[in-house]
Amino acid sequence: MQRWVLIIVSLLCLSPSLFSQQNAREEVYDLRPYTHPNFTRIAVDIGKLREYHSDTLFTPDRIYIDIYQAKLNAILHNKVISVNNGYVNQIRIAQKNTTTVRIVIDLDFEEIKRYQVFHLFDPFRIVIDIYPDYADLTQPPTEATKAAQPTKSGYSMARQLGLGVARIVIDPGHGGKDPGAIGKKGTQEKGVVLDVSKRLQKLIDSNTELEVILTRESDIYVPVENRPIIANQKRADLFISIHANANPRKNYSGVATFYLNFPSDASVMEVAARENATSTKNISEMNSILREILREDKLKESRELANRIQDSIVGHLGKNYKNITDLGVKGGPFWVLIGGDMPSILVEISHLSNSREENRLRTPEYRQQIAQAIYQGIIEYIHSLGKG
Repeated sequence: MQRWVLIIVSLLCLSPSLFSQQNAREEVYDLRPYTHPNFTRIAVDIGKLREYHSDTLFTPDRIYIDIYQAKLNAILHNKVISVNNGYVNQIRIAQKNTTTVRIVIDLDFEEIKRYQVFHLFDPFRIVIDIYPDYADLTQPPTEATKAAQPTKSGYSMARQLGLGVARIVIDPGHGGKDPGAIGKKGTQEKGVVLDVSKRLQKLIDSNTELEVILTRESDIYVPVENRPIIANQKRADLFISIHANANPRKNYSGVATFYLNFPSDASVMEVAARENATSTKNISEMNSILREILREDKLKESRELANRIQDSIVGHLGKNYKNITDLGVKGGPFWVLIGGDMPSILVEISHLSNSREENRLRTPEYRQQIAQAIYQGIIEYIHSLGKG
């Protein structure tokens, strides 16, 4: 009898530690494979830093990754994803034990040149890149050897030097105490653009090797003039600020994309005044601001990026929705575009002040279509540089 009492007491003493371990587990909430012509990438979304271990097993061939202090989202329990691309067969994911999630990649090592397992932050995710035997790892893809195309105003210095894109900063407008535009049904711009930005980030992460950073990942306030500073600190190659527009005329609708320049019409001045309303800068800083606007090479590339994305959004949405108005590409003095060292644009994805467009912006389908269109515009811009 005393022996059983001691066992029970011991278990009770251990239980708080066990419960704390259970509670410390972070959720593995998504697994995304993508097959590129030269490799296969598998991204595992966790959200917070977790220790992990990877290794290989044979007969049959497989790579496994164990993620510690982790729990599996219910939709992923014992999930099997078929790949069948000639060197990767399938991917399996399961809860190995109460604190470990295991991912197994079934493949053929005779068809593999190499593989690498690494992690990225913001949010934390584990990435597995698998290169087939036929991949030429010493040369970029064939498309990358093409010469850059000129912009409408000629070859910028970036194109003459053969520069490319490796890192993109996406800026969800407004946030925190600044809701941005608010639709008749109470739809807030800050929530809509954060959702679109995260969808865009996921598309880029899943389909390319580009690194993506958000200026905010939750409903927090980031001063508008600090956002290009973040892009500079992260050494971004592109900066894309995403917004939803508003207009006193409730029937006014459409999509517009802006780059940093002096405004040419009153409608741009109106949009700039609204988007810059939270700035804390003073008139004494006017000269330095004007010098920023006059940076020619940034202007050329920003305008080119704006044109690619505007055409992609209008074309993409026009195939799926009626009454998509192309408001064009325009220059304007937006604070969020001032100070960045890279091509920078501001996209007004639709009007929350228009009831039809507010209803669309409230749906996940429309937001996904916009994210897909911006993604495609980014890829077309990178191709115009002779890269990707």
